[in-house]
Amino acid sequence: MLRYFTAGESHGEALVAFLSGLPAGLTYEAEFVNRELWRRQQGYGRGGRMKIERDSAHVLSGVRHGKTIGTPIAMMLENRDWQNWKEALPVETGEPGKHKPVSSPRPGHADLAGALKFNFTDARYVLERASARESAARTALGALAKLFLRELEIEVLSHVRTVGEVTLEREVSWSQICELAQQPEILLSCADPETEQRMKAEVDVALKTGDSVGGVFEVVAHGAPPGLGSYAQWDERLDAQLAAAVMSLQAVKAVEIGAGISAARSPGSAVHDEIGYSEGTGFAGFTRMKNNAGGIEGGVSNGEEIRVRGYLKPISTLRRPLQSVDFSSREVVKAAYERSDVCVVPAAGVAGEAMVALTLARAALEKFGGDSMPETLRNYQGYLQQLRNY
Repeated sequence: MLRYFTAGESHGEALVAFLSGLPAGLTYEAEFVNRELWRRQQGYGRGGRMKIERDSAHVLSGVRHGKTIGTPIAMMLENRDWQNWKEALPVETGEPGKHKPVSSPRPGHADLAGALKFNFTDARYVLERASARESAARTALGALAKLFLRELEIEVLSHVRTVGEVTLEREVSWSQICELAQQPEILLSCADPETEQRMKAEVDVALKTGDSVGGVFEVVAHGAPPGLGSYAQWDERLDAQLAAAVMSLQAVKAVEIGAGISAARSPGSAVHDEIGYSEGTGFAGFTRMKNNAGGIEGGVSNGEEIRVRGYLKPISTLRRPLQSVDFSSREVVKAAYERSDVCVVPAAGVAGEAMVALTLARAALEKFGGDSMPETLRNYQGYLQQLRNY
């Protein structure tokens, strides 16, 4: 069973990420992991925090001599901004006058709900953990999952479909998505340059008006075989697992698989992917004219590309704050403001890749098993042969 979790606060000393269940013998590539972290930090509309942090993963356990050893992997990501917060967020009692309470909760953030839940008199501890800074740790774990999936010839990447009111209407090919991921500079991760410039204009408007802007990213898993997930139980359905994983990301408020939203208002004859057959193609010769199902039918992968979209609300920290209420006086005030981004859709896409990769890696290990990479690959190759002989 692949299990993972993270620890750490946005302005604390470090983020820590844990992953248990990877087979022994998987090659660890530090350069690949750190590039994934770099990709998450890019994008037009990011705030001042990204000028401070230069994320890199420091492996504490579970990898030796460049290979996983089958034991839990612990990774640490240093927060460089900690130097500016040591007195505000000490582990010990510290000096109360140097603490930085958040006295007016921000609409749209976890501030008020978290303060009520944990009986805090301000929202500082809430925002420190609820912050999207935590997704950096998940991105590092997702990079490990990607390294595992790559051994099965499964790749996971993303692109941006929508920023504000601007949407790229056409489908984007896998080769175009791969080209985006290799770019030395990332603007808004849109496959169409003209549309990307219109997206940039949306961000510029939000920046000038003290606002923020959301959008839609699409994560694509290329090369996933049929048979991942199951229809046997509700929590074994791959689409349910993917939806939960992507929805768990900060600011994601809706998840779509394939043409899910447009399919709801279309006739069945226009939605369901007709089946053909051509010997020697795909995993078992079966073909599809379209992929409206997003690679999943009945909770099970069907051999087509898996496509998952995350709908991201605008960041809730605004330079032109909305109305709030002071925790102490209960008087109407403006919401708190801290250094923040204007647009994070490309970064959310990279975090979305991590969550999809972790979900698919777990599903693959549940199906193929193996305590070592040779054993897992043997089992996987046996399954592929079964498909070819079907």
